[in-house]
Amino acid sequence: MDLAEHKLFAAGMLFAATLVLAKLVASVLAPRSGKRLPPTVSAPPVIGGLLRFMRGPIPMIREEYAKLGGVFTLNIVNRKITFFIGSEVSGHFFKAPEAQLSQQEVYQFNVPTFGPGVVFDVDYSVRQEQFRFFTEALRVTKLRSYVDQMVVEAEDYFSKWGDSGTVDLKYELEHLIILTASRCLLGREVRDNLFDDVSALFHDLDNGMRPISVIFPYLPIPAHRRRDRARARIAEIFSTIIRSRKSSGKSEDDMLQCFIDSKYKNGRSTTEGEITGLLIAALFAGQHTSSITSTWTGAYMLRHKQYFSAAVEEQKEIMARHGNKLDHDILSEMDVLYRCIKEALRLHPPLIMLLRYSHDDFTVTTKEGKEYDIPKGHIVATSPAFANRLPHIYKNPDTYDPDRFAAGREEDKAAGAFSYISFGGGRHGCLGEPFAYLQIKAIWSHLLRNFEFELVSPFPQNNWNAMVVGVKGEVMVRYKRRKLSVDN
Repeated sequence: MDLAEHKLFAAGMLFAATLVLAKLVASVLAPRSGKRLPPTVSAPPVIGGLLRFMRGPIPMIREEYAKLGGVFTLNIVNRKITFFIGSEVSGHFFKAPEAQLSQQEVYQFNVPTFGPGVVFDVDYSVRQEQFRFFTEALRVTKLRSYVDQMVVEAEDYFSKWGDSGTVDLKYELEHLIILTASRCLLGREVRDNLFDDVSALFHDLDNGMRPISVIFPYLPIPAHRRRDRARARIAEIFSTIIRSRKSSGKSEDDMLQCFIDSKYKNGRSTTEGEITGLLIAALFAGQHTSSITSTWTGAYMLRHKQYFSAAVEEQKEIMARHGNKLDHDILSEMDVLYRCIKEALRLHPPLIMLLRYSHDDFTVTTKEGKEYDIPKGHIVATSPAFANRLPHIYKNPDTYDPDRFAAGREEDKAAGAFSYISFGGGRHGCLGEPFAYLQIKAIWSHLLRNFEFELVSPFPQNNWNAMVVGVKGEVMVRYKRRKLSVDN
């Protein structure tokens, strides 16, 4: 933070502390209820819970789960966050209707980035219609055309590599995925003519989402001012593209066109502002998660060479049937590669916390049979990063073992629904999951068929300082170009 950010942050924290003190006094004077409340995390009063959370949510969850079990409450400033850990208690989190547990209140910090009138800035009925637009843009017929574009982008990008060399795999995959996303989601006009400009603007949007933005999304700090300028310029660019497409009558195979053609149930067409906001939301949902997961997938396969070899053998078998062709249906046959990706995503889900706001009192029962009453007004949270490593669900949970998802084991299903929550689940499961798997498969299919690799830097660690938890530092690999053949 610069000096202005520090002063504004200090003023904000002083105001928050005043509110907390008032609530603390009120809570002491309030009569005790007969509810069976979850146990509370021990922390110093006022901001102690916030400090524990900011020092690291996963270590805090690990420690409190061991002491308190699968349901416990953390007081953060003037909020109470109740954690549900494990498939036994997370069913209500994922299956409850919006009227009981909603996303809108807890994800308001996204509104300045996505813009007005979309996703978390509209009521649930409108949001459901907008999610329908996403669903239609990601149906199988659309995915087939997106895959063709993914394959072309991968071939073009890696054709620029030499016969051998050393590269930062994280950097390379981040750049390829933003190119792919630009073509499949934002459209040909952006990919062919405006890529550098739009990429820079999205960089400012991305950097405008700081940890402090979750609490004070409109705080007038430099990062937020750059975010707002970038958001306004992106709106201008897409308004021009949308008008051009409509006036020319041209139609493209991309998500932009799907949103242009979408209509609400009352017959109203989407506005230029809505289309822009939905595209921004789609890019934010997919770009980071895909680049992070593709990097972890490569790092783990290169560390555990038996899985890299198994993935190469699978490519040979598929090439024996289909030649060098890659399309939607061929990618769907790649079960070994799928499991390698899924296991990387189990160990390193980019979104480490999922949140809801409770509108009603409700009761949950833990796996030990304890019942707790969750009051209205609590924020309810679950953590894919922790829940995906529970030892009573996954054998040797910290070990990379893609075969845990193979037929006959299927550890993610043996313990019941919501044992694997890297893509969320239930009513708010990630709509882009098929797109993400296809994108990562398209990239790694090309790499497995055309290169040998060796990991030459230390195995990477998590970057816990990022809003979306990614890969810390460089992932340096040495490559050598070779052509895989079925006779190898």
